[in-house]
Amino acid sequence: MEKPNRNGYSRLREQIFTIIFEADTKAGKRFDVFLLVAIILSVLVVMLESVKTFSEHDHQIFVYLEWFFTAIFTVEYALRLYSVKNRWSYALSFFGVIDLLSILPTYLSLVMGGAQSLMVIRVLRLLRVFRIFKLAHLVTQSHILIRALRASREKISIFLFAVLLLTFVFGALMYFVEGGVNEKFDSIPRSIYWCIVTITTVGYGDISPVTPLGQALAAILMVTGYAIIAVPTGIVTSEMVKKVTRQNVTTQVCPSCAREGHDANAVFCKFCGSRINEEDK
Repeated sequence: MEKPNRNGYSRLREQIFTIIFEADTKAGKRFDVFLLVAIILSVLVVMLESVKTFSEHDHQIFVYLEWFFTAIFTVEYALRLYSVKNRWSYALSFFGVIDLLSILPTYLSLVMGGAQSLMVIRVLRLLRVFRIFKLAHLVTQSHILIRALRASREKISIFLFAVLLLTFVFGALMYFVEGGVNEKFDSIPRSIYWCIVTITTVGYGDISPVTPLGQALAAILMVTGYAIIAVPTGIVTSEMVKKVTRQNVTTQVCPSCAREGHDANAVFCKFCGSRINEEDK
């Protein structure tokens, strides 16, 4: 039986982990590039199958291709679970969930017709392109954005509540003004729907006021809509300015929790606390 190393890995398990999770090695980069090509091709297969012209003539070929790519991703997912130290941590991580969801639709199609169309979720796995092509600084920016959104969630929640109240008030007013003369404003909920469409500047045009007072209220709401759009942008932007820090992150993956985004000089994982750099031991 092969003796485990200091991380508790067998040599084979460690090699598999390095190839699958690390993009800094030649073998790891080749594996990830192959994986990206397979993901793109599998998504193209799903998209082409939805075209009636192709599906009618080549349906069986698409079925074979779907199962071929699913088999590849199933083996890959199994190897990821085998090689990572903390399997539950990886399985419940963002990429772990996406990896699982990318193979489930094909198996679900055996008992649920049309489920294979959900395989387009595989396109989310292309997010790994950031670490494959040394774009770790973009991962840092995404972390800053996520932290800014979290920090501003209370302000945005209050803002959305205020907008909701505004649509209720204007909806009731428009129903009062237009309800008797305009058959399209036949209820307060339908008037609220019009307010939401108007305040978001979508403007479907399926409902519109006809009275002078109703049109005046609509003009006020339209102008208000432009002002409202800028508010959440300003909230998030101000939080991003607070969260911006100078960081030099790498694509190194923690052997324990399979998460990345660590500082270049990090010895321990910032997420689970496990040692990630054996050389510093």
